[in-house]
Amino acid sequence: MRLDRPTIVLATVLATACVSGSDAEPGSLLAEINDSERLTIGIRFDQPGLSERTIDGRFVGFDVDVATYLAGELGVERPGITWRETTSATREDDLTSGRVDLVVAAYSITEDRKEKVTFAGPYFETGQDLLVRHPSAGITGPDTLNGRKLCSVTGSTSAQQVRDRFARAVELVEYPRYRDCVTALLAGQVDAVTTDAVILAGYAAEHPELLEVVGKRFSTERYGVGLRKGDTGARSAVNEAIEKMIGTGAWLDSLEHNIGPSGYRLPDPPELTER
Repeated sequence: MRLDRPTIVLATVLATACVSGSDAEPGSLLAEINDSERLTIGIRFDQPGLSERTIDGRFVGFDVDVATYLAGELGVERPGITWRETTSATREDDLTSGRVDLVVAAYSITEDRKEKVTFAGPYFETGQDLLVRHPSAGITGPDTLNGRKLCSVTGSTSAQQVRDRFARAVELVEYPRYRDCVTALLAGQVDAVTTDAVILAGYAAEHPELLEVVGKRFSTERYGVGLRKGDTGARSAVNEAIEKMIGTGAWLDSLEHNIGPSGYRLPDPPELTER
């Protein structure tokens, strides 16, 4: 029997709905979205180029674009998104407590974190570096930080990694937010700030005459989308959305718009490993 076009379209819609329904196990994020058509997404509010709340209350940056695209593919349009600030110290608790549904916040995939949450992705790859005053006063890499003050944020492993691997005599300073570290660096209260190079590039672009990124990465950081532990259906759906964003060119367009102006060298799309 030959089906006309309207019948084929209807059959396709019904088949898609059945697939979505089968993936939406009770208690999963997909089931919650089916019921509410809303999402609460944890992002950073203080990372220029990646994720930032502007003075007029808008949320902009590459991570925001990624989160918005993923939400749309999961069935939630931008008006249905609630943005909630999450930090390095609170990301796991925010997910496990249900304060947020997913996290898109420069969230590096690590084995320790995978004990507490499920990751999709990665959707971006970078590496740890140093932000210093210009000129850099002899700071050329992590092994030149002995006797100096190094700032990072509470809950991050970046500064401790420098001490463990490169400079046992470095003095570690912590603040709740990276912008606090940058303020301390500009004031001469610390000698360097460490985190991922793409984050540091955003701050250097804000103060090009005063700050610079050293440019010698000493780790590999793969950013994943954080989900509640064990939600494999949501992980599969998010991975499909990441692949679609990359394939359509929207991923690169967002990088060029948000990160490109900082001078940061844009990477190739990463291979998705969390499946």
